[in-house]
Amino acid sequence: MRHTLLTASFFRVDEITVSDRHGGERKRQIVVHPGAAVVLPRLDSERIILIRNVREAVDRELLELPAGKLDANEDAETCARRELEEETGYRCGRISRLCEFFPSPGILTEKLYAFVAEDLTEVGQKLEAGERIAPVFTTLDEAMDMIRERRIEDGKTLITLMMFDLLGRRC
Repeated sequence: MRHTLLTASFFRVDEITVSDRHGGERKRQIVVHPGAAVVLPRLDSERIILIRNVREAVDRELLELPAGKLDANEDAETCARRELEEETGYRCGRISRLCEFFPSPGILTEKLYAFVAEDLTEVGQKLEAGERIAPVFTTLDEAMDMIRERRIEDGKTLITLMMFDLLGRRC
């Protein structure tokens, strides 16, 4: 059995009844999310773009890769291209899917789709009204150093950068 406890602008919280291994029942609350895309923008073979993003939920500014939730009926690649342009001010000529992952499957249905964007052309940022985002130009090696130094704390950014590095910096 499932029923909705809360409906917000882009997610909802459902409560479900599940059977446990002893034949009993228990209730679980699940955040239902439409999914999101994260994109690693490559200016060239070494340089990338990160963003400084003010995150009210953790009351701090984080270093991240551009990302955003999927709009209704939007595919992940379209979302990645849109977020890249909005948050960095660059449009890509080529985009490749890197990986997919569930950031917190214990409570959240969100699936993240990670992409690598190349052949970038500057077109200017198109931030939403509440966003406070600034591009940060760096190299892949410097970004990996930031991970080792614990300066990058955002999960989607950690996974995307580390997967790209693990795969030999190619898609």
